[in-house]
Amino acid sequence: MSQVLLIRHAHSQANEKSILSGQLPGVFLSAYGEEQANALSKRLGDIRVKAIHVSPLERCQQTIAPWLRDFAITTQVATVPDLIEVDYGTWSGKKLRTLSRDPLWKTVQTKPSKAVFPAGESMKDMNLRTSKALASLVKATGNGVSILVSHGDVIKSLVTHALGLHLDELQRFVIDPASISILDFSVPKPRLLLMNDSTSAVGDLVKAKHAKRLLVGGGSMPKAKS
Repeated sequence: MSQVLLIRHAHSQANEKSILSGQLPGVFLSAYGEEQANALSKRLGDIRVKAIHVSPLERCQQTIAPWLRDFAITTQVATVPDLIEVDYGTWSGKKLRTLSRDPLWKTVQTKPSKAVFPAGESMKDMNLRTSKALASLVKATGNGVSILVSHGDVIKSLVTHALGLHLDELQRFVIDPASISILDFSVPKPRLLLMNDSTSAVGDLVKAKHAKRLLVGGGSMPKAKS
């Protein structure tokens, strides 16, 4: 079993103000985001994790901190520069409402593979660096569970890549703050076991028998605990 839990950072001060923060430093969790991070810790619980790779930005580090404090046991934690948010260039720090009037906005929403941010990076380049970072994590973890903490567009890009979809399908996915998605790499073609989940006790899902085998006919969910 080789599974990666993709966690988006919790609600940030920039989210609160509807600002695209990108790679700007000094963007921390909001009060609501801190509550989400504590709830996330409980949802993860005492799952055994081989490695944790985290974006260097503060909001991601803060998101996983409660779990590291309360549950983590001798887990290797690495800050990985390639998991950082998209470099939005001159878009960084601007209101989303303002950006939505820029002609580039439509490209980002409909043809992200063609999007290049002014004085920043392209979505293609982001997809390349982050997918390499994911591959390195899967290889290093081997047969086990790992955690990757990053950003909304990054996680959408990773899911798109893992499922063999074109980058232009990226906006079909929604990744909310403090949500968990799970990719399973223990089969020939990676599977999506969970998507944008904000409520489940993830430990039960990771340990479920249905996540460890090839399925025909859809399989069956594990029995709920009484």
